[in-house]
Amino acid sequence: MDDTPGRPGEGDENPFKGTPFEQLFGALGGNLGNLGNLGALGGLGGLGGLGGLGATGGQGGMPDLAALMSQLQGLLQPHDGPINWDYAIDTARKTAAQSPDPAPTPAQKDAVADAVRLADHWLDGATDFPSGVTTATAWSRAEWIVETTPVWKKLVEPIAGSAVEALGQALPEQARAVAGPLLGMLGKATGAMVATQVGQGVGALSSEVWGATDVGIPLAAPGRAALLPANVAAFADGLGLGQDDVLLYLALREAAHHRLFQHVPWLAEHLVGAITDFARGIEIDTSGIEEQMRGIDLNDPASLQHAFDGGLFDLSSSPRQQAALERLEITLALVEGWVDEVVGQATAERMPAAAQLQEAVRRRRATGGPAEQTFASLVGLELRPRRLRDASTLWGSLRTRQGPEARDGVWMHPDLLPTAADLDDPLGFREGAEDVGRISEEEFDAGLRDLLEGDGGPDRPKE
Repeated sequence: MDDTPGRPGEGDENPFKGTPFEQLFGALGGNLGNLGNLGALGGLGGLGGLGGLGATGGQGGMPDLAALMSQLQGLLQPHDGPINWDYAIDTARKTAAQSPDPAPTPAQKDAVADAVRLADHWLDGATDFPSGVTTATAWSRAEWIVETTPVWKKLVEPIAGSAVEALGQALPEQARAVAGPLLGMLGKATGAMVATQVGQGVGALSSEVWGATDVGIPLAAPGRAALLPANVAAFADGLGLGQDDVLLYLALREAAHHRLFQHVPWLAEHLVGAITDFARGIEIDTSGIEEQMRGIDLNDPASLQHAFDGGLFDLSSSPRQQAALERLEITLALVEGWVDEVVGQATAERMPAAAQLQEAVRRRRATGGPAEQTFASLVGLELRPRRLRDASTLWGSLRTRQGPEARDGVWMHPDLLPTAADLDDPLGFREGAEDVGRISEEEFDAGLRDLLEGDGGPDRPKE
């Protein structure tokens, strides 16, 4: 008999061959296989290849679905929320440990603290925002993973949770009754698989980041600046520059990020909100689901294969998701452009290597390093400001025409931020008084004064 796996209806073959559940139920003969490529999440812009828990099992006789479900449930550790974060952190640390990850020495920690202190001094002349740094230190990659996990939770959990919820809500009522037990197990399996992919993505990203802010979102506690000496040294080697110059330049960027996020208190939540809106906009194309699910017989694996074949649970990109991603991308570009502009002003008369470093950082942030691209494909978050140059030009033009106070005052309220259309014409942003925004000149002046004095503008919660 032809033993090619995957033909439905033959007793010794995998009935899920070619379906989203092929690998989920691919381990026959009592061994669970690779839980990868769960097609139920395949359309989530990067949450597709969810998996990699274990090696592929052997191919044998017809799977005992009840036994497989029981064994799968036994493998999944209990956890709160949609993702098993203990497993994710463990996976990330193992990923980071594939290359040497020495703990920073006391001398390296002192060098980072000194560089951030000098950077803050230089930045005082480039922006009226006061220092946002309270402590500065050096981290290993493993320390970066642990210290940034609370923020990754805020970024990733809405996406994972919304995907699982959308999967269940997309089924017609009659189909839910049939697939309910399976969907419950898929929710648990998804949590484990997303944990694996998040862990792999964060672990890979830890090999490329320079500090706690250079992905454009503050990943550490407020005021806590940190740089990774091993990654800084690797970046310097690739440029052929001295490590002291590179360390100082990256410390300037780290300190500038902290100034912005510390004194624009709505900004971090604005970015996280765009990601949450993306998650809430997840939709599943339900056309054809009811027809495919009609007549399913759980005792007939061939009927299950027929139902799941062709992407039963494919996710589609909704208008709400597209709008949220555009808002995220524009805001990231504005953050990175402001940092680029302010650091450029701080180094203009002091650091000959600054122009080369600025260009290297711009290219890195605009295109993303290999690990950043890997993270985007695994987790579905592309933290890449494609329009960094336009944003930097916009901020620089505004400073030249109206002064640094006007440039920094735009951060007073999210409604004042430049739009995608403004980035198309960065030299023309706020050329006339009528472009100040939807508030009066007096309100703008008062809000700017509060912002620069550290009150954070009208949206900052009062003590």
